[in-house]
Amino acid sequence: MASSSAARANSVSGLVQKAASNIYQDNQNLIPDIRTAFKLFKELAVDLEKENESEKLKELDNAHVELLNAYVDCMNFSSAVQSLGENYQPGPELSDFKKLLASEISNVKANSSGDLQNLQLRHEFKQAIWNVHHSGQPMPGEEQEDIVMTGTQNNLRNTTCPISGKHVSELVDPVRSMECKHIYEKNAVMDYIRRKQQAARCPVAACPRILHPKKVVCDPLLRIEIEEMRTQFKGTATEVIEDFTELGEE
Repeated sequence: MASSSAARANSVSGLVQKAASNIYQDNQNLIPDIRTAFKLFKELAVDLEKENESEKLKELDNAHVELLNAYVDCMNFSSAVQSLGENYQPGPELSDFKKLLASEISNVKANSSGDLQNLQLRHEFKQAIWNVHHSGQPMPGEEQEDIVMTGTQNNLRNTTCPISGKHVSELVDPVRSMECKHIYEKNAVMDYIRRKQQAARCPVAACPRILHPKKVVCDPLLRIEIEEMRTQFKGTATEVIEDFTELGEE
């Protein structure tokens, strides 16, 4: 009897986990579109600033804030659904999934580091507008060093695969651990996990997380973030070359 109850519980947990995984994936597929929208917002804002369309720019600025809030909600929802699917255990009474999900979302919000990412996206938007007429000058309330530091940040936890030694921009098939968010070359990390079996700890120094094949994936945002890093690096390199050119002319 006990074994039968345990089997039913495992079956229910499996169904919930599968459903949560499908919802998580569907929601994650929205994230690349939102990130693309941020890029379009920034380009449109620059055009409006060049044309001195202050009213339209103000409306776009408000819409940018709303999009950031939607982005936060989308990320929190994904994390909450994923956590619910992984940790759900049926009890003696019917589960109130709406209440369980709301509780998970609250936990995610309390422990989220997404605010830093959103501050970065907000800063990039304001910086792009400011640079139209004040390129090279710090925005009001900021020091030049702060701008340089903020402008060179990205959302990638590591920029070199700890196994292959390749820069993430050179990875043929990049994947990211859902546990610790570190990035690897897929073939290299899967071979590493097979060799280490149950003790495949993340090879990044001081990271205590254990790697599992099903939790090392190319999430929808990874390639976008890598491409953003490439674009950012090219832009920085171009600015350095221009600076040296100006020095040479002097």
